[in-house]
Amino acid sequence: MAGDEAMIVAGVGFRGGAGADEIVALVERALALAAAPRGDLARLATVQALADAPAFQDAARRLAAAGLGVDEIALQGADARVLTRSERSLKAHGVGSVAEAAALAAAGFGSTLLLARISSPAATCALARGNLP
Repeated sequence: MAGDEAMIVAGVGFRGGAGADEIVALVERALALAAAPRGDLARLATVQALADAPAFQDAARRLAAAGLGVDEIALQGADARVLTRSERSLKAHGVGSVAEAAALAAAGFGSTLLLARISSPAATCALARGNLP
């Protein structure tokens, strides 16, 4: 896809016990709920501190999406646009939802939330649509 076409970013938050299988299944479930083609998924984003986790990197590879860590400042910049307010996320990262904020921040300026946060036992996922550079 050309750089100015709308693409999808899956934002994820996860605990240490989450494996790549769980993250991949959750992203696929989110795409299905949003009726979004898997081929439109361009990035898998999470908070910078988790971006090097093997489960995240493996999930990005298996989803054929670029894995991206989003810094705390960018997460907080997207917080006004998140729909979910989790006390746990607020305490840990200063945002209502890591998944939603990561998706919005990584999808770029003017991005919109396509699917609010959904969860599995150890992970969360949200989808944003944006014009990626």
